[in-house]
Amino acid sequence: MKADWVAASVRARSMAQRRVGAAASREVAAQPSLDRALSSLQGSSYAERLAGAPGLAAAERALQETVLWQLRVLAGWLPASGTALARAAAGIFEIENVMALAHQLAGGAKTPEPYHLGALATAWPRVRTAGSSEELATILRATAWGDVGAAGPGVLRDALTVAWVRRLAAVAPPARPWCSAVCVLTAARILTVDGVTPAAPVLRLLRPVIGRSWEAATSIAEFSSALPPSLRTVVRGISSPKELWRAEARVCGAVEKDGFHLLRGSKPGPDVVLGAIAVLSTDAWRVRAALTAAGAAAGSSEVLDEAA
Repeated sequence: MKADWVAASVRARSMAQRRVGAAASREVAAQPSLDRALSSLQGSSYAERLAGAPGLAAAERALQETVLWQLRVLAGWLPASGTALARAAAGIFEIENVMALAHQLAGGAKTPEPYHLGALATAWPRVRTAGSSEELATILRATAWGDVGAAGPGVLRDALTVAWVRRLAAVAPPARPWCSAVCVLTAARILTVDGVTPAAPVLRLLRPVIGRSWEAATSIAEFSSALPPSLRTVVRGISSPKELWRAEARVCGAVEKDGFHLLRGSKPGPDVVLGAIAVLSTDAWRVRAALTAAGAAAGSSEVLDEAA
């Protein structure tokens, strides 16, 4: 393995060691208020951006800003062959930028400050100039995002999400199970929570990953039975749409577990970097769930318990 990947892998493992972790996240969740929970994170990798956060929404944004900063730092250590991985991973932040713009173009509120992607941007420098929903779709079609349709913001987010996990899986094979799980959860939510058939762009993106036999399902049980056997575990034990959050939490826990395996069991290379990205991303997810629980004075987090 080239020396440049060795350096990147060492940096990735070092950054992952600064995570808050599952046990500490539970301690954060047990705090009696959001302010106390935020104070308990002093000294963590999130502290600088969390300082002075005026509420839960601002704290959630600070957590995401931290993950993006970590990703940009990692990208700076990667050789040229790692650029595609870093950009694919950063796609989740570009989705947020695109969706904020899409809501504004559809008559919503002015967009918040976009995430600063720098060299990790795929389409944002071009997309941000769009003056209509149709122009936004046209610009996206000519980028790595491809044809995600020109429907409303809800459909656009689903299409972008599926396109994102497929891009990540294409450049990082260990992420393929994560891609499949996200596709299953997206389809399940559209069918059983939204109660509609996925829009054509979303169907086109989902079908290569999870097939077509699930499309007529009207319940979680029917949906699960129609999936390829290898994918049914994603919604195992889920009996109603209201329980899909449990499946989502389990998927996050599985991504984290895979990330640890990649960090510890891989030779220096892109798999180690992917493992660090998975661990850092799920750590922010855990802390976000913990802050939500603390803000509600719940004493604990069912979400974190389910992901354990």
